[in-house]
Amino acid sequence: MSPAHLINLDDIGNPAAERVSNLHALARELNERARRAALVAATHAASVDAQPRFPAEAIAALREQRLLGAMVPVRFGGEGASISQVADICYVLGRACASSAMIYAMHQVKIACLTRHVAGQPSMEAFARRIAREQLLVASSTTEGNNGGNVRSSDGAVVIDGDTMTLDRHASVISYGASADALMTTARRNADAANTDQVLVLVYKDHYTLASSGGWNTLGMRGTMSEGFRLHVAAPRDSVMSVPYAIIHAQSMVPTAHILWSSVWAGIAAAALEKARLFVRTVARKSGGTLPPGASSMTRATSKLQMLRALIKDVAAKYEGFGDDVDAIGAMAFQSELLMLKVQASELAVEIVQDAMRAGGLAAYRQDGEFSIARHLRDVMAAPVMIHNDRILGNAVSSSIMAEIAPSLLDVA
Repeated sequence: MSPAHLINLDDIGNPAAERVSNLHALARELNERARRAALVAATHAASVDAQPRFPAEAIAALREQRLLGAMVPVRFGGEGASISQVADICYVLGRACASSAMIYAMHQVKIACLTRHVAGQPSMEAFARRIAREQLLVASSTTEGNNGGNVRSSDGAVVIDGDTMTLDRHASVISYGASADALMTTARRNADAANTDQVLVLVYKDHYTLASSGGWNTLGMRGTMSEGFRLHVAAPRDSVMSVPYAIIHAQSMVPTAHILWSSVWAGIAAAALEKARLFVRTVARKSGGTLPPGASSMTRATSKLQMLRALIKDVAAKYEGFGDDVDAIGAMAFQSELLMLKVQASELAVEIVQDAMRAGGLAAYRQDGEFSIARHLRDVMAAPVMIHNDRILGNAVSSSIMAEIAPSLLDVA
């Protein structure tokens, strides 16, 4: 028996110690299952990028490993994985296939938005149970028309007629929409509501139709298949979540999206750095210990990756620690921290991959060969423009002005 599984007799009968032990065991198990799925994702990553196409093999592996429902609470039949545990899965997948990892991250954001805010709605609780039982893949539609990625504004409105609700929406982006089992979309509460008075609608694929309105031929993240669609929904009226989207956005959407996306980008950066490390070691071995010219860039990249991992873990731990404290989650300081996590993580990840390319030289710059990181560079370049960093920084100016400057290094934010 490995030391990790040895029982500390002092902990017997200690509920807190048992909970910690169970959490560690679940984290190890989820990591191992993620690695199995990542092996499949890595095998098909090149063809997913080249064609481009939906990473069907990777998603099938995630379903087989029962990782699609990992974040669903135990009371709904899931495993109740924490945000840190799911972030680790995203990191592992990011090292294998960026598109597969980002699809997984976006799916889990939808799971968090659903399960944290079911508010006793039987239809939504049933939805959560079905996701866990059948390992359904949920797509997201939060970007509409020409709103430039402003997810806090919707044009399409919910129309209620008896027991039925309908919605027509010009969705400029629905990632992996054509391959999903269900869809979560924002919408105006009704035709008379303001654009910012939004609700979330969650529907199975037999309750909506998609008509393509734009393809997906991009530099990177090509397997997410984030195409544009005309979305038409005709579903039971209880497909509308009762909690306003403004609350879900602050308490679940923003925290989970920025933590999980950042974990994907960190995984991409780690994969590029690993290739650079292998290149430097190979050259040094063949040349009797002489390092290639770009080897010093490894030091910068390694330090930046440590910073990035620490940043993600810190914010994830803080979010977990808040639990159901909505005031703490919604506080300006923490919301600003979440926004800046996205900015800092996306920019650090790009820098790490660029440093890795310098370390690998021409071998890294090539499109082929075992040391190529061309795909990693193209994928990670999506990070700063996926909800544009300039938009985030511009919106954060007022909170930056209002925030106090810490008078001591010992002050805790």
